[in-house]
Amino acid sequence: MRRKKQRVARLDEVQITREDDVAVIAFLDGSGPTTHLHIGPKMREMSDAEILQEYNECVMAQEFLAATYYRVAVEIPPGQPQLRYFARGDQWVPRGDVLRCVIHDCGSDSGSQAAIEIDDQELSIEEFGRMLTTYAGWGMRICFVPEDQLEREPEIEVREPNDEADYCRDWDE
Repeated sequence: MRRKKQRVARLDEVQITREDDVAVIAFLDGSGPTTHLHIGPKMREMSDAEILQEYNECVMAQEFLAATYYRVAVEIPPGQPQLRYFARGDQWVPRGDVLRCVIHDCGSDSGSQAAIEIDDQELSIEEFGRMLTTYAGWGMRICFVPEDQLEREPEIEVREPNDEADYCRDWDE
């Protein structure tokens, strides 16, 4: 289920309730997440409009930080393990932010499910999906390259494909 994003709100769009020193801001139409904003004892003297102003200032500060955030994705050097096993979670987790992997067709034995090989570790679709949840809330770009070019950054063109030739590489052979 897609996570609802916080956004600046108007007073007529939300319901504000108070629980001790926490304001609970809920969007009436469900378009935004319900937020529990810890304000502290001063909240007892605040109007709903003042509480909403604090909430909106928090949202705008988060939006500013997101817009100015510069991220460098870390890729584990070739030959070093890209995954580590997280025993408490009983799952594999990435050590970096970039994964070099190969897709295998497991055939009819697995209901035509693919398997993903990272280093020498083969993950089922379920295991791979579970590993991806360590980045829940993030975006992901997938770039398909030939197996022997996993360590090279491909040139990327942003455009519509020319014709079926861009899609049907060797699939008809």
